[in-house]
Amino acid sequence: MKNTVIIIGILISTSVLGQTKTDKYAADVVSIDAIITAYYDVVSGSSDDPWEFERDKNIHSKNAFITRLDENGEADTHTLEAEYIPIGLAPKEDFYEKELKRKVSKYGNIAQVWSAFEIRTDPDVESKIKGLNSIQLHYENERWWIDSWTCEMESEKSLVVKEFIANE
Repeated sequence: MKNTVIIIGILISTSVLGQTKTDKYAADVVSIDAIITAYYDVVSGSSDDPWEFERDKNIHSKNAFITRLDENGEADTHTLEAEYIPIGLAPKEDFYEKELKRKVSKYGNIAQVWSAFEIRTDPDVESKIKGLNSIQLHYENERWWIDSWTCEMESEKSLVVKEFIANE
């Protein structure tokens, strides 16, 4: 219980203090490729690696939101802070999101990234758990920000990754 209170306190304090504006993660936001690489890096790692909440907040805009579609296509949308709560409360396990393919469309200071990925428990062993991210970004103050992302996992009802890879 004590660990739960500490984790919730850290999450609330980072939320109240706002975005991290340090040079510590400057390389993560210099380009679309860099920020998408960071996007996958922050969620991937062994159970011994610490969570990278500060780095993750740094790549997302202040009002970023996340939408997940279930296998019936129904959407669940929430804030980045809401995403951290179950992550911070659960014991960390080996988890790796490996990007399979990316398509970027950029016009002026906005960009749309389609990114197919695979979820693994071992970074070197392929998995059948796949999904597709739609990531929206904007460029401001000499850096890129992730404003939102929507994720749909591949299932019998939705062959979204196979379709994306086949059509691109």
